[in-house]
Amino acid sequence: MSIRKRVLVAALAAATVPLAAGIALATTSAATPAAASSGGATFAYFEQWGIYGNAFYPKNLDTNGTAGKLDYLVYAFENIDPTNLTCFEATKASDSTNESNPNAGDGAGDAFADYQKSFGSDISVDGVADTWNQPIVGNFNQLKKLKAKYPKLKILVSIGGWTYSKYFSDVAATDASRKKLVSSCVDMFIKGNLPVQGGYGGAGTAAGIFDGIDVDWEYPGGGGHTGNHASANDKQNFTLLLAELRSQLDAYGAANGGKKMYLTAAMPAGQDKIKYVETDKIGQYLDYANVMTYDMHGAWDATGPTNHQSPIYESPSDPMNPVPPGTEKYTVDNAVKAWTTGSSAYGIPGGFPAAKLTVGVPLYYRGWTGVTAGSSHGLYSTASGPSSARPLTQQAGVAAYKELTGFVDNPSYTYWDPVTLSSYFYNGTEFFSGETKQSIKAKIDYAHCKGLGGAMVYALSNDPSAVLVNEIVTDVSGSAAACPTSSPTPTGSTGPSTSASPSKSPSSSPSTSPSTGTCSAAAWNAGTAYTGGAVVSYNGHTWKAQWWTQGETPGSAAVWADQGACGGGTTTTPTGNCPAAWSAGTAYSGGATASYNGHKWTAKWWTQGDIPGNNSQNVWTDNGAC
Repeated sequence: MSIRKRVLVAALAAATVPLAAGIALATTSAATPAAASSGGATFAYFEQWGIYGNAFYPKNLDTNGTAGKLDYLVYAFENIDPTNLTCFEATKASDSTNESNPNAGDGAGDAFADYQKSFGSDISVDGVADTWNQPIVGNFNQLKKLKAKYPKLKILVSIGGWTYSKYFSDVAATDASRKKLVSSCVDMFIKGNLPVQGGYGGAGTAAGIFDGIDVDWEYPGGGGHTGNHASANDKQNFTLLLAELRSQLDAYGAANGGKKMYLTAAMPAGQDKIKYVETDKIGQYLDYANVMTYDMHGAWDATGPTNHQSPIYESPSDPMNPVPPGTEKYTVDNAVKAWTTGSSAYGIPGGFPAAKLTVGVPLYYRGWTGVTAGSSHGLYSTASGPSSARPLTQQAGVAAYKELTGFVDNPSYTYWDPVTLSSYFYNGTEFFSGETKQSIKAKIDYAHCKGLGGAMVYALSNDPSAVLVNEIVTDVSGSAAACPTSSPTPTGSTGPSTSASPSKSPSSSPSTSPSTGTCSAAAWNAGTAYTGGAVVSYNGHTWKAQWWTQGETPGSAAVWADQGACGGGTTTTPTGNCPAAWSAGTAYSGGATASYNGHKWTAKWWTQGDIPGNNSQNVWTDNGAC
């Protein structure tokens, strides 16, 4: 679920591209005016190494207009010293392209790029060349100039990343090790006390450049780069590490005129990794969690099947085998739900505030070659191997947006999947999965409709002319024109009828407090967010929330503990004609039937996890008591 090095930009795009022949978007999908958020935060990671082969400098963010439009620029990445378990600076190359090397990032870093490389007037933000007697030069000095020109821009330093996450488990293990790491990072990057190297650095030389710290631990509980350390205690220790960061950053801010210091984190999208995070606890420490909703599929499956790297919704045609069987596949929607409302299959409590959550969008593409056309222009087809390595990314199976000019912007090669709301590209041989303005618009609309905090993208140097980034920023600053009542369906599939009347709520699911009996707690409401300990009444019983929850019906989710009958409610007893009971984990197609709460229900279109009678989309038709 991750690429070698990672970055974030928040937002996604507004315009759309024409649909290519082959797959058409059904026009029967009903929509209602957007009632969710407008605006949001924009995050963008600037890669430390981009100044080399990519020739992408902080000045580019000025000349292409990006710096004046972003909220947060995240500088990636700094490493953890394997000997001292502290933040440090060194000039040592990593073996980042060798996934089998367990020591690929040990002792690696690029202090030269950070504060020792001299910038000429042609690549300097303000057009002034560095001089020999400056205390610092390099990217740090250019970021200082960028910040002076754009004072509203907040700049964060990111610790970790795919190659530099090996020792997070060690530094998070004890109170002493957490304090040691955090104090070293605050001292070096926030207070600016850089080590003297190459004639540069010294006390306070980088002070005032960074407004906070971004944590990119890939991943608590393991599953990252070969050789990464992991512990059974990572889940709890990650929370404690964030608490320590929050404490020391706040203390620094208080000692410096009450300055707000920011703490963010790049977070996993796969539920098999989210389960090692205390989603219900870390929100109190983080300003934002930027979910890496990409790299869900790629050419590590060398012979396919080809697939989307960042689908919003599941497709019944997706051949991926969920792990564990019967649970959700990798999608943006499933990731967001796991973070906010939880997943009983993985034991994820949910509870992370939606307004602090951003979705990620990649500005690079995952690809295969030797792809058979199949029935959907190469989608879900076999391949002979990864797509060829491009000159800049130098990695088979991946290419930057700027490396695919003439391919991903060619309408003849561009296709739209209306089920997953994803774009893909196929020229008869090579297949790529990635973003267009249409898919970016869909992601940002999704974020607005779900009340999320914004968006992020990896990475800026992939789009030096800001073609997609500008679309991203424009769209994230607005709002969704309409929030669809369901995910779109392909032409020919059963779609929602715009004339269908709303389904009735079951008679045993009161929307107000019972008028009789002894139920004193307020009635449960699907739209209300409840914290642990909250008490509600539902269906004649009192229920107590075990942790944060929203939209999970008492009696159908483990979050609610039954406190016993309180009177006033009714429970309909099935008469023997009820179909199989509704299950939150089952995917139902249009026309499928299920029983729930003593009534028979018929699905109008594809659905999963929508509770009959208690969902905003009215996907279920109430056929009456059974």
